[in-house]
Amino acid sequence: MFYEVTSLNFSANLSEGHLVSSPNEDDEPEKRLSKTGHAVVSVFLGCILVFGFFNNLIVLVLFCKFKTLRTPVNMFLLNISVSDMLVCLFGTTLSFASSIYGRWLGGKNGCMWYGFINSCFGIVSLISLTVLSYERYSTLTVCNKRAPDFQRPLIAVGGSWLYSLVWTVPPLLGWSSYGPEGAGTSCSVSWTSKSHESVSYIICLFIFCLAVPVLVMGYCYGWLLYTVKRVGKVRRTAARRREYHILFMVITTVVCYLLCWTPYGVVAMMATFGKPGIVTSTASVVPSILAKSSTALNPVIYILMNKQFYRCFLILFHCRNASAAKGSSVQSKTANIQRSRKMHSNTVAFTVHLPTAVEDQGCTSPDNFNIQIHHTL
Repeated sequence: MFYEVTSLNFSANLSEGHLVSSPNEDDEPEKRLSKTGHAVVSVFLGCILVFGFFNNLIVLVLFCKFKTLRTPVNMFLLNISVSDMLVCLFGTTLSFASSIYGRWLGGKNGCMWYGFINSCFGIVSLISLTVLSYERYSTLTVCNKRAPDFQRPLIAVGGSWLYSLVWTVPPLLGWSSYGPEGAGTSCSVSWTSKSHESVSYIICLFIFCLAVPVLVMGYCYGWLLYTVKRVGKVRRTAARRREYHILFMVITTVVCYLLCWTPYGVVAMMATFGKPGIVTSTASVVPSILAKSSTALNPVIYILMNKQFYRCFLILFHCRNASAAKGSSVQSKTANIQRSRKMHSNTVAFTVHLPTAVEDQGCTSPDNFNIQIHHTL
């Protein structure tokens, strides 16, 4: 993951659109993954790609189908889900394909693109979680609650993307750079570059895109835990219990996010300020895969721990099963009607009206459909 391009002995011939390994690669086989190692990495990346894409797709479908989920707080969860899906589509797919072939396939420009989008979307998720923690803090600690306001969340969502661009565009302009990492099948910030520009950028990146957000989340959730514990002894209304559950879900999301990204950050710091070669490609692959797994874990947390999401998910699943069951029932009834009418007329034409409205806690499909059956002897 975090090693210099020179340690990989990549050729400088990047004008042809791909990275070519020099013959000297064989002199340092311990710094390269074997075919089996690349195969294992590709399996993990494939699982992350599939589950990350479909899990986030389910979250987006739920947002589109159920209006009850479109709350100011859930706008931040939607923003995280969108960024995770974009990582799966435009980032994980490329590293997955490169792992299958055992080499980077995107060329120099593709490497810069991959490093940029993964860094950008990752920071968007972290800033969204930070703003979400402050939103929970302000909601639970302010007594006079106002009507739901979407203006502030939407501004915060836009601000998270702008903030991320501020810190991920500079490497494209010369302040540090994006380059190959790990086993040479993915790209990121050039952590091991010892130039003053790269070191200063990495220090600022860790301060403003990791340390400060984590400190804000720690303060907000620390104060919230204290407030919830104190208020819970006095007031235990249904609304307050719901706030507790949301708080628990958000804390779990943040903890899982940090568990996924902390090993990556630790290894990055070791590569930046440690001795050259202290982090081998084999040792760096695990934190990289663990960091990418956050795209698949976040939607699971939303569905399983958020009562609103979980209830809507069950309703959506129930609607699809009900539609399939009604379809098979219609076919059975049609066959029986055809047999009963067979001896009475050469041609039978009739219409079956089947209302398919399923109303179960907001799950509606109000359209009726007509089935016209023609049978000829």
